[in-house]
Amino acid sequence: MSVLLTGNDLTFTQLYAVAMRAEAVGLAPPAVDRMNASRAVVERVLASGGVAYGINTGFGKLASVRISPEQVRQLQVNLVRSHASGVGEPLSETETRAMMLLRANALAKGLSGIRPHVVETLCQMLNAKVHPVIPSQGSVGASGDLAPLAHLAHVLIGEGHALYRGESLPGSEAMKRAGITPVALEAKEGLSLLNGTQGMLALLSLALRQADTLVDTADVAASLSLDALRGSPGAFDARIMHARAYPGAATTARNLAHLNEGSQIRESHRAMEKDPRVQDAYSLRCTPQVHGAVRDALAQARETAAVE
Repeated sequence: MSVLLTGNDLTFTQLYAVAMRAEAVGLAPPAVDRMNASRAVVERVLASGGVAYGINTGFGKLASVRISPEQVRQLQVNLVRSHASGVGEPLSETETRAMMLLRANALAKGLSGIRPHVVETLCQMLNAKVHPVIPSQGSVGASGDLAPLAHLAHVLIGEGHALYRGESLPGSEAMKRAGITPVALEAKEGLSLLNGTQGMLALLSLALRQADTLVDTADVAASLSLDALRGSPGAFDARIMHARAYPGAATTARNLAHLNEGSQIRESHRAMEKDPRVQDAYSLRCTPQVHGAVRDALAQARETAAVE
């Protein structure tokens, strides 16, 4: 397996490889050990007869309602079914794959009390390209992407709908054709699958990749404009960038200087006699400050996404 999930070191490169190129994925042994230890805590609560939220209680306003042992499993299934109520156009297969991988990775941390078997089944679905049909609207924001993740979990338990080899199928049929046994949820596992922000994180991570391409392309376009207008590279001197040390501006300045290095058009401007220009227009000489602000904003978003 090319990508082994530990919950601690997934990279954007790996995410894109799995989401866009169907790289194989699985659980790393240390993650399995941590998940087993976490699951043991849940089992001890159940065996002791104690009460713990989400394990043997209701949810939200029903947190004080005790759930009998024989209803604990049904509670988790009901939670998934009740929250699978999203609307809007479905996410693309790439977006869905990113969301599946990110949820598996978060659970691999071993802090959710969920069995490794559940996440291993999610990895099987990724590897077999069983993609749940996930409506694009239904997040509860800070409380989590409850509806999107419920649609993901719906197929995991053999319900809902999925895309498999280009065909839209009931989740049970898609899993059957892929040779994957749906998961029978145990205590807390429905809650563990739903409480997360991997829907918005998947979309952000993919958007960051596109934005990186766009901001690099903007530098190329600016360098072409600078060259065509016989602009001066003086404003992009590294010493000027160092005076007000914004990383994004410095990156764009380096790009512009590099892209126009050795330009014969620029040299023709330098050789011109009686050129009345003292400096270029703002739209040229302030390119690093404008593009750089975008780069810095993207860097902040990327730092947040990396933690998530």
